[in-house]
Order: sequence, then C-alpha cells, then structure tokens
Amino acid sequence: MGPQRPRPVVLDAGALIAIDRADRHVIRLLELAGEVHVPAGALAQAWRNPARQVRLARVVAADGVTIDPLDADYARAAGQLCGATGTADIVDASVVVLTRAVDGVVVTSDAGDLRRLDPSVVVVAC
Repeated sequence: MGPQRPRPVVLDAGALIAIDRADRHVIRLLELAGEVHVPAGALAQAWRNPARQVRLARVVAADGVTIDPLDADYARAAGQLCGATGTADIVDASVVVLTRAVDGVVVTSDAGDLRRLDPSVVVVAC
C-alpha cells in the first residue's frame, strides 16, 4: 500500500484573508495540500482590491485551485442546511456543503460556526 493522498482542502473567507496577510500556517497547509477548493461566496467575501491582494490573487489563480460556483444544487443544499440548523450564513453553509462533497478538510477562522452547521466536518483553524 502506497502513501495516502492528502484530503482536499476547502478554504473559507477567513483562510483567504489569512493568505492575503501572509499567515505562515495557512501558506504551509497549502504547500502540503493536493487539491484546493474555494467556494465562490467565500472568495467574494475576501476579494476587495486585487492590486493590493497580489498574494491572494496568485493563490486563487494557481494550478490545482478550483473556484467552486454556488450553483443551484449547492444553493439548495446550503439553504436546507441553514434551515435544519437554524442558522442564516449561506456562505458558511456552502463551505460545509462543498467540504462534504469533496470529502475534504476546511481551513477556517470560524471553526465554531462551521461546527454548528456540521459537527462532523473536519476543521483546521487559522
């Protein structure tokens, strides 16, 4: 049996902001990651001025990084998750839905909020 492949990594807005601020912990996680996913809503929350966010712009444009759209299926699943948990943050719910879909690990600054949506989601705090 060969070495185990790393699980996909999903970045929420807090992780994207950490990248923008050159957080060494998050940058190291990205170096070790295989596939990286960024929910489009999380990118919208973090994206403000690409002329000043060069580091973030490079990461989201890199090979192996997928910007996942909030399509109709993900939107319905995120809305249902919010309804089931009594929460209202659709972007956080979309992060959880995507993390489940790719069987990944989410890097977040909102560990508590994401665990409230799904206690079983694997979270790496940044």
